[in-house]
Amino acid sequence: MQTLEALTRDARALARGEMTAPEAEVARQMQICNGCRYCEGFCAVFPAMTRRLEFGKADIHYMANLCHNCGACLHACQYAPPHEFAINVPKAMAQVRGQTYVDYAWPPALGRLYQRNGLTISLMLALGLGLFLVLAMLKQGTLWGAPVAGGFYAVFPHNLMVSLFAPIFLFAVLALGLGVQRFWREVTPATSGAPLSAPAAAEATDAALRLKYLDGGHGEGCHNEDDAWTHARRRFHHLTFYGFMLCFAATSVATVYHYLLGWPAPYALPSLPKLLGVVGGVSLLCGTCGLAWLNIQRHPDHGDRAQKPMDLGFMALLALISLSGLLLWWWGATAAMPVLLAVHLGAVMALFLTLPYGKFAHGIFRTAALLRFAVEKREPNRLGLGGE
Repeated sequence: MQTLEALTRDARALARGEMTAPEAEVARQMQICNGCRYCEGFCAVFPAMTRRLEFGKADIHYMANLCHNCGACLHACQYAPPHEFAINVPKAMAQVRGQTYVDYAWPPALGRLYQRNGLTISLMLALGLGLFLVLAMLKQGTLWGAPVAGGFYAVFPHNLMVSLFAPIFLFAVLALGLGVQRFWREVTPATSGAPLSAPAAAEATDAALRLKYLDGGHGEGCHNEDDAWTHARRRFHHLTFYGFMLCFAATSVATVYHYLLGWPAPYALPSLPKLLGVVGGVSLLCGTCGLAWLNIQRHPDHGDRAQKPMDLGFMALLALISLSGLLLWWWGATAAMPVLLAVHLGAVMALFLTLPYGKFAHGIFRTAALLRFAVEKREPNRLGLGGE
């Protein structure tokens, strides 16, 4: 974790339009990599690099969010530590990538929450909110006893749930949207300035959904330790993302059932909300546990160690949401349902509260960078050097 002095110095440099220390380090490494170009075909970072002779702040922020941290370039580099050039692109990019989340956060005053959004805080927030809900049910006399007739809404009325979660969710969407809009506005002039086109959007969407740049440049996957290749990181990412999307789809379908069809929850198998939720919950649980395991054992040179608490906090919240949701499905008709519901809702609320200032942002910013890359590569290379 950066010291307070280093954070203050970087904040002042940012205010003056100067480069922070991590940005300057990326610029130094890119100048050396631009002379070597051994890794030119590995991922989107290096073709983007070959279009530049100098690297300004916007260029560096753009390329840092293009990097998927697969580690291939580090293991292929002849100038990696202990060489005196000390080239470690994944680590340097990860440090700047974390900085961009802070720089483009909205509102700006909350940007520093990225440095404080760790595993302990995420879990304590979830447990604290869950405890609050448990105490509320205890006061109402609905915490424990005979199975609750009427399902979830007999414990927490539907309108109460909506009034609690809708404002938080809408704020998270607004904060992330305004942050990535600012990022897009600042990197667009540095990436040819051309507008987004349908072919470019289609290509970038395909790259994001398939995690194209987690293949290590040769289709063999990421490095997790030493020189071993593996597709585990890519597969666990897919389980996490598509599990999350299935759970979101389950909630969306349930909303349609409730408001348009007049079919209130709970829903039993084989209803569509339940099928989507169960499959999504299992996928999300497997994906987040797998990613957490890989994150813990991964070599520190493969990323920014200071961001591990934020990474693990996000994965822990997702795992807690999926596990408590599956337990609700399994024991939803028992006396344990109110307590499980409180834990589940507490974790969901904690996720929404931390969503704009946690690891979730990396997917949004990375997609924006991929969109700009797909636009830029379709423009003439003014340097006439390399590139896709």
